[in-house]
Amino acid sequence: MYAISLGDDGAELRPLEIWHAEEFLAHLDRGREFIGQFISFGSKETDVASARAMLQRYTDMRAADTGSLHGLWLEGKLVGGVLFLNFDAQHGNCEVGCWLEPAGTGRGLVTRAMRVLIDHAIERRGIHRVEWVAASGNQASLNVARRLGMTRDGVRREAHPYRGVRHDLEVWSVLAPEWRAARARTEHSDH
Repeated sequence: MYAISLGDDGAELRPLEIWHAEEFLAHLDRGREFIGQFISFGSKETDVASARAMLQRYTDMRAADTGSLHGLWLEGKLVGGVLFLNFDAQHGNCEVGCWLEPAGTGRGLVTRAMRVLIDHAIERRGIHRVEWVAASGNQASLNVARRLGMTRDGVRREAHPYRGVRHDLEVWSVLAPEWRAARARTEHSDH
């Protein structure tokens, strides 16, 4: 289908589709412990059938225009992804998220891919508010929100029971006018 280059390091953003089920499962297996530190993403996908079912759910969400899943490939290997957990074009709101296996960390892949997703949501789809929610202990995720120029809206204290612990969730967001202004400043400074 399509691949969007994310730079000179062989990183690409591509749709993550049903026919990727085996590759997706192998990726989840490589990163399961790391990915699962703060989120349950992929924890129930333990065989090809369950991986295929998850990919089908997101295919259905894309068809209904309520969410979508996008893979991050590095030199041809699936190492993570970004997603619209929910997408509400009618009200102009969406929530984005990400996951990575260790081989994909420390390269800015999520930040680069998320810029593509947010640009698409705001400029092509008319989204006004893009939200990012992460556990307070997930500093890598919170750092992405900061790098994207998001504002911390607040903390939902002990809102996320996960693995026997109640985690605080931080809510970050960027509004379309803020995103456009930041992009204009970046483009202006590049010239």
